[in-house]
Amino acid sequence: MKNRKGLAGLSAIVALLALAGGLSFAAAQKRDSVGYRDTIVVLPGETRDSVVSFGGDIDVQGKVRKSVLSFGGTITVSGEVGDAVVGIGARIMLKETAVVRGDLVGLGGSLEKEPGAQVTGDTVSFRTSELTSKIFGEGFKGIFSLSFWPIILFFKVANLVLWILLGLITASIYPKQVAVAAAEMRKAPWPTLGIGIAAHFLFVFAVLIAAVLCLVLIGIPIVIGLAIGGFLVKVFGRVAVFFLIGESLSHALGRGKATPIGAALLGALVVGLIGFVPFLGFLIVGVLSLMGWGTAFRTKFGTMENWFQRKALPPSAPAASSATTAPPAA
Repeated sequence: MKNRKGLAGLSAIVALLALAGGLSFAAAQKRDSVGYRDTIVVLPGETRDSVVSFGGDIDVQGKVRKSVLSFGGTITVSGEVGDAVVGIGARIMLKETAVVRGDLVGLGGSLEKEPGAQVTGDTVSFRTSELTSKIFGEGFKGIFSLSFWPIILFFKVANLVLWILLGLITASIYPKQVAVAAAEMRKAPWPTLGIGIAAHFLFVFAVLIAAVLCLVLIGIPIVIGLAIGGFLVKVFGRVAVFFLIGESLSHALGRGKATPIGAALLGALVVGLIGFVPFLGFLIVGVLSLMGWGTAFRTKFGTMENWFQRKALPPSAPAASSATTAPPAA
């Protein structure tokens, strides 16, 4: 078995493609399967497009055209997978009749491959036991000699999944507010970005002041309040960005008007994919985050069109004439 830890970039792309293929199209195509702590079995002679499981087991005896992805659980392949098999903290078992025509990626968990199993692409395996032996068996030397790319990749994928869940929840509870915030961002991107930069700067300054006040205990509740407020602003603003990107991409692809949940899901996948690009992805996601802050403050969490726009005053009534009309002569 080839063990290539240096191909973390490849495994990131594979993991994202598998996740995107399993999540974004599962609702539209019945041949896809997404399960939560369930056992998914592809029987002999059966064909599915993609299979994704969170905490459950996957048993591929037939054919999967695209990818198989599992967070935890067990992946057993005795049939054919057309693209990639990705396991994050999962046990992967390839039987002797297994055929994987793409890459095989295992981050954490274990990988077992019987003689005769075929993997056309690369095999990237990082076992949990290797991390433990490196850190605890070789001390600090092991820490510095260990490649942390798989760990970084794991947290990036976990962060992507978290943002997908937050996007789905926020877009389903506040669809109108998210749409209003996204529309304001589309109409005035530069003012929105400017407000976001200013708001972020003031927030950091307020946190620093509250941290100093923590020395006299009065700053502790302020820090807690700022943390909660910053989290809410970040989540709402980021979901508004997801909605804007997803809706724009849906129109560009000729899919028509997307639902708030569908647009948020598609946008989260796109932003998550951008975040995996070294350096440039970090800058792009940072700018999008600042725009999210700006639209959250500019629209007051989507409850009004423009918080900073002056409302036009109603026209004043004409002044009454000071001259009095003389009473008619008797």
